[in-house]
Amino acid sequence: MKILFRISLLFLLIFSHVIAYAQDKTYSLADTLRGSLMSERTWWDVQRYELAFKPDFTNKSISGANEIVYRVVKQNDGEIRMQIDLQEPLLIDSIWYNGKSKLKFEHTGSVWYAHVPSQKLKTINRVKIFYHGNVHQAKRAPWDGGFIFTTDSLSRPWMTVACQGLGASVWYPNKDHQSDEPDLGASLTMTIPDTLIGVGNGRLVFKKNNNDGTVTYKYNVKNPISNYCIIPYIGKYVNFKEEYAGEKGKLDLNYWVLDYNLSKAKTYMPDQVHKMLKSFEHWFGPYPFYEDGYQLIDASHTGMEHQSAVSYGNKYKFGYLGRDMSGNGWGLKWDFIIIHESGHEWFGNNITTNDLADMWVHEGFTNYSETLFVDYIFGTQAGNEYNFGIRKGIRNDSPIIPTYGVNAQGSGDMYPKGGNMLHSIRHSLDNDELFRSILRGLNKTFYQKTVSTAQVESYISKQAGFNYAKVFDQYLRTTQIPVFEYYIKDGSVFYRYSNCVNGFNLPLILKKAGLQTLKILPSQNWQDLKLSAGQENLLEKSAIESMYYLQVKNQE
Repeated sequence: MKILFRISLLFLLIFSHVIAYAQDKTYSLADTLRGSLMSERTWWDVQRYELAFKPDFTNKSISGANEIVYRVVKQNDGEIRMQIDLQEPLLIDSIWYNGKSKLKFEHTGSVWYAHVPSQKLKTINRVKIFYHGNVHQAKRAPWDGGFIFTTDSLSRPWMTVACQGLGASVWYPNKDHQSDEPDLGASLTMTIPDTLIGVGNGRLVFKKNNNDGTVTYKYNVKNPISNYCIIPYIGKYVNFKEEYAGEKGKLDLNYWVLDYNLSKAKTYMPDQVHKMLKSFEHWFGPYPFYEDGYQLIDASHTGMEHQSAVSYGNKYKFGYLGRDMSGNGWGLKWDFIIIHESGHEWFGNNITTNDLADMWVHEGFTNYSETLFVDYIFGTQAGNEYNFGIRKGIRNDSPIIPTYGVNAQGSGDMYPKGGNMLHSIRHSLDNDELFRSILRGLNKTFYQKTVSTAQVESYISKQAGFNYAKVFDQYLRTTQIPVFEYYIKDGSVFYRYSNCVNGFNLPLILKKAGLQTLKILPSQNWQDLKLSAGQENLLEKSAIESMYYLQVKNQE
């Protein structure tokens, strides 16, 4: 599928580089095997996952099989190893090749190697992996991740999974690397007690009563999908549905809620979903998965961006569990989880990063989708105030982009700092139609692709007609807050940037009704500009800091 081809390096060189690079953390062999594209992964390209499983609520175990359809992208004339990821304590029972021959395999921790025969270039083959065992359970989902065996408020079984970051291999065998999504989608088949309802990504293919106290549901996704987004939901669900007139035509909306939530869900969920779709299709372009529809599903944790099957656990409250993330009131006028997690359908699910280290592309843009939602529904000033309010969550504890190739995820600042960086770039453009065209262009150019931050950064600079490379370096790769220094003397403003990377060049566009707009491009050297009448009033600390993630110091 969307596989990232990299120059192969010897394992020793990769591992040595990782250790040398990370001064504050030592990465293990397991980290490297999970996060790197070694030869055992790069010769094959996932085309499709056909996953089937059965959970055992009492014993907290699962059993099942995943058939991986793959395309050979590098010919092998002799037996070769295929890396399959499945995390302990789960165990692989057997691996079958093209439905005919049983393969030998061994494993190192959570990395399993199947020995497959010679592979001809461009051929399509299959391996079916049977597995079972007690499964790692999430303790504080979705933050720590794992399989979730819990009960609803009426003490009835309720099961799902949350595994972003930790990896889909925590509950089923796959190529657990973000760069390789299945080109032809995936299916999820679940056999569960017939007293419960099973829901999965995409559309229901069939429901079969097994006449033994169990029922089997099969769901299918046509679009490429991240492995951590393939998720079962099992509980006492009821469904209501509608059609939404979207930018690409009819979009099927399905709501799956616990039976006792049905009445409030019918009035609450559609209102928020309609506003979300209207605003996000305006800013980002069409919802990316019309073929698979959109589902919003009650979950036992707060929520996750599972493609075409967004999990919802915000207790039907505005804000985040009733709390205002901005601190200024705007965050309590809409449901944070519905808006944020749905925003990931564009950034995270449509555009997916090759390496976990570039997760700011998922989280920074989706954080900024909150600002754009507030802007669209409540007005530009509301959006500005919301964005400034969430800035208090920035810690600057470590860079947003960490070490590559070891499944490392950067600072949580990727959310509010990423959003504030994008807000700063938007203001520096002073052209919302251009900014909107960049956002829509990203989703069109990289439609259902995996990308690197370099590709995203380059695209923005090219479309903006301005090189933002040093701006991205500043906010993504350092913890420094840039300082804009200035003073006014003899009718001119003298200004520069400090506490920043060499070459930091964020343009500042300062405006106020009745005054001529002031456009300046500071550098690390003092510059000056003659002010026209009243323009000194544009150099107001609070006004500048509300639009740009900077510290402003008047040096007079």
